[in-house]
Amino acid sequence: MEHTIKATKDTFLTDDFLLKSDFARALYHDHAKKMPIIDYHCHLSPHDIATNRQFNNMTNIWLEGDHYKWRAMRTLGVSEKYITGDTSDKEKFMSWAKSVPHTMRNPLYHWTHLELLRYFGIEQLLNESSAEQIYEESTDLLQQDSFRTRGLLSKMNVEVVCTTDDPTDSLEYHQQAKAEKLDIKLLPAFRPDKAYAVENPKVYTQYLEKLAAVSGQAIKSYEDLLSALENRIAYFHENGGRLADHGLEQLYFFKENEHDISGLFSRILSGKGLEPNEIRFFKFKTLSALSKMYHAKGWTQQYHLGALRNTNERMARVLGPDTGFDSIGDFPQSVALASYLNHLDSTDQLAKTILYNLNPSDNEVMATMVGNFNDGSVKGKVQFGSGWWYMDQKDGMEKQMNTLSNMGILSCFVGMLTDSRSFLSFPRHEYFRRILCNLIGQDVVNGELPADEKWLGQMVENICYNNAREYFGFYDRN
Repeated sequence: MEHTIKATKDTFLTDDFLLKSDFARALYHDHAKKMPIIDYHCHLSPHDIATNRQFNNMTNIWLEGDHYKWRAMRTLGVSEKYITGDTSDKEKFMSWAKSVPHTMRNPLYHWTHLELLRYFGIEQLLNESSAEQIYEESTDLLQQDSFRTRGLLSKMNVEVVCTTDDPTDSLEYHQQAKAEKLDIKLLPAFRPDKAYAVENPKVYTQYLEKLAAVSGQAIKSYEDLLSALENRIAYFHENGGRLADHGLEQLYFFKENEHDISGLFSRILSGKGLEPNEIRFFKFKTLSALSKMYHAKGWTQQYHLGALRNTNERMARVLGPDTGFDSIGDFPQSVALASYLNHLDSTDQLAKTILYNLNPSDNEVMATMVGNFNDGSVKGKVQFGSGWWYMDQKDGMEKQMNTLSNMGILSCFVGMLTDSRSFLSFPRHEYFRRILCNLIGQDVVNGELPADEKWLGQMVENICYNNAREYFGFYDRN
């Protein structure tokens, strides 16, 4: 069981990084490390996977769209022209390299060096002095066929990738990947946020036109909207989709007829705005209808709750959404969430559900909430999802797993996901697995768990892979 630490020439990332005991090392090296990756929620481009994209340089693959890095650089006083501006790719990389030493104790420091090591074999620490060599070496490697998107996924032993797709998406690239019989399963996940984003009637009605076109039916009433969405759910299902995902500040609950939903929809079509409470009611009605459709298909529904988005209006106007100006929100979650889940469960139409919490002050709320609706029909039917966004770092993941352990059943957990736009982000699964193994290993050292490697090793393998494989049903697609 004993593992010797193997130091590399220029990095703190030894073979036993984050593993503080012999038992933790055994759990990771003999159990967790070998398990394939099921990445059941990410924002990778299906086009890039289907076409096996080749990236021109490290900036293209590593910095484009990565608002984690962008936020850090802005905090360090780096001009926007070196972040999202029109300077050269190499200049942007050099600016990031200069920033990296100043990110120590932020997870970016760990992720940066894990990604350089695991994909490119680069053991040097990234800084101003090493930047030129690392840029040239990694960019040269990216020109090899094995460093195209599919090769990068294969290097990390990725078995399933679930992208995030609007109901109007053609899914042509998922179909292309299936036709080519790739070793990697590329599957869609239904993200209908725009289908109930009624805050701006003009934008919303433009979206309805797109939805009508792809569903092949006019949308003149609220019933037409639900019919079109059901049509698209069936289309996603035919193309391997088994999950839906939603990004919300919070879930809502109303009495069924508190507002006239048909009347609200007619007002929207006429270009008239709704009052805030009417908007929330519209979201509730549409989400609950969708949830029942997911249940009928045997899908899993995911709810990412608690983000406060586009807080900096000036920068949002300049750069648009998803550019690094979102934060943790402080929204009341428990009462409406419980009522919403109960509303679905009362007619036995609650689908398998994963709740992701962005505010750690609500960890205990989520961990206890899921237990209210686990009814014995499915192992871990309702899940407290892994640390998300600002919480997918060491402290956040430890808190999520400790809370789940104390108030739920860790052994049922479906584990980690990248939630990333980067093809170099998959070492985050390794990061999670090391943290998981260290937590359990420390309990053994403390005498709080038996030193039963066979049992605990199987538990680790289940959390890393087997639970997700069983839970989502990707391998039994009709």
